[in-house]
Amino acid sequence: MKLSKYVKQNLVFFILAPIFMLTEVVGEVFLPKMTTIMLNHGLDPAMNGPFKFLGREYTGMELVLAMGGCMVALAFIMMIGGVCGNYFSTRAGTGFAADLRHDAFYKIQEYSFKNIDSFSAGSLVTRLTNDVTVLQNIIRMSLIMLLRAPGMMIGAMIMARSINTSLSLVIFIVMPVMIVVIVFMMRAAFPRFNVMQTKIDRINSAIRENLTNVRVVKSLVREDYEIKKFDEANTDLMDNSLRAFNLMVLVSPLMSLFMNGTTMTVVFVAGKQILVGDMPAGDLTAFITYIMQILFSLMMTSIIILNSSRALASAKRLKEVLNADVDIRDVPECDKELKVENGSIEFRDVDFSYYGTAEREVLHDITLKIGAGETVGIIGSTGSGKTSLVQLLPRLYDATKGEVLVDGRNVKDYTLENLRNSVAVVLQKNVLFSGTIEENLRWGNENVGTAELKAAAEDAQAAGFIESFPEGYATMLGQGGVNVSGGQKQRLCIARALLKKPKILILDDSTSAVDTATEAKINKALRERFANTTKLIIAQRISSVIAADKIVVLDEGRIVGLGTHDELMENCEEYKEIYYSQRDKEEKKA
Repeated sequence: MKLSKYVKQNLVFFILAPIFMLTEVVGEVFLPKMTTIMLNHGLDPAMNGPFKFLGREYTGMELVLAMGGCMVALAFIMMIGGVCGNYFSTRAGTGFAADLRHDAFYKIQEYSFKNIDSFSAGSLVTRLTNDVTVLQNIIRMSLIMLLRAPGMMIGAMIMARSINTSLSLVIFIVMPVMIVVIVFMMRAAFPRFNVMQTKIDRINSAIRENLTNVRVVKSLVREDYEIKKFDEANTDLMDNSLRAFNLMVLVSPLMSLFMNGTTMTVVFVAGKQILVGDMPAGDLTAFITYIMQILFSLMMTSIIILNSSRALASAKRLKEVLNADVDIRDVPECDKELKVENGSIEFRDVDFSYYGTAEREVLHDITLKIGAGETVGIIGSTGSGKTSLVQLLPRLYDATKGEVLVDGRNVKDYTLENLRNSVAVVLQKNVLFSGTIEENLRWGNENVGTAELKAAAEDAQAAGFIESFPEGYATMLGQGGVNVSGGQKQRLCIARALLKKPKILILDDSTSAVDTATEAKINKALRERFANTTKLIIAQRISSVIAADKIVVLDEGRIVGLGTHDELMENCEEYKEIYYSQRDKEEKKA
């Protein structure tokens, strides 16, 4: 995607801003000439004679007053042009940034987990905030100077040459030198700004991680370690920022050197011409002003170019977000009307790798059939592939090899919207959002009535603690649900999933923080009220899945056991090992 799209969406402002700025250019070019006329013909009429202006000849104070009035009127017009130019340039910059930020955020919503894994969260935040702001500022600055700088430069060069042709040669000697310096500085600046933006990513990631996990940091007394880690990232950013901005620091003194040196040269040469009568004294004032305008235009151009180096780095990073190839999307041949009706599941010879390589597969040769409405427990050691298996159903990831079928159809035959609307997932890491409890529950289904919402909370065994709060369902939750316990958070997430009325319900170790009695009540509600829903329950405790229709035992990404609890106790060594180790722990606790 090209960023020029966002220029077209705000084209009116992009056109009007430089046009209005041209009024300032016209005034700045003509004001020095008008001053010269006042000096040469108004204050010294005996030497230069009367001046014809607006259809009549003026001399002395009449000319000063007439010309002064015109200069005031011109200054007023310049003020209007400047205000309008700045207004429209601001509208153009903010409009460009808002549209770009919207599309980038929209694109991120389309990302698969794999896409998100390729960018850090801190990097995405930096790109949508800092990088967009950099582009917004350069656009505003560029629109103000787009026609103003070259217009002032060209106009001033023409006026300077009309005053004194030989003296204007000084300008044509200085300009190429300045241009060479500007080009050199721009080539050196671009890679430095690119590195600087990546360092901003790093520090944003460090801040975000620390604030998100602040309770863990404090409970483990790791503040000193986090401060040290932040200081390293902060110092690294400072060093790279200084390295990049050192070039910017050089711009102003270098340009001042050129401007002052050129002015001294002009005064020296023009002084001789004035002494011999080849040049009126008033012309020197205008000529110096025009030189300053030319060199100032070059200086402003150099600043814009150097800032553009940083903007180009930011634009490149934003284009990476916008142009990222989303690997999971609706396939062209999918049936847009097809919906999940029953919830039967089948895995056919499925392999899966997060990196797409056979050497690093986390699932191997998975073949499994689950009937509609069945309750299936999935158990295994940490890293055995339990979560990876269920994430293939709603296409959070796609299988590397083989097929995943729902209702006898490949999951790719469904649109992502229809497929995911039929699957509710309560992930290992339970996430709640800022807002009321009711607002969080309605994420499952925003159109449910109050009675249905409360029924889902009852089924998830959440109604009791919700109603114990003074504000009940209107209780505000902090970001991530920080003001409720782990078990309460799990039950709210289960209630939210139940409100979807899914055909397939996935509980990924989502009752680990609740007691066994509460867990039993949740499982009872699922059996009675969601009998037609296919339920996949990932658990660490065998007691959580002991009553399941069948239990899948995973080990190192392979199915090593499949059957009921009694069947597995007879023919699956891995299952028996897990069962007896957990029973021994329970007996020791007792």
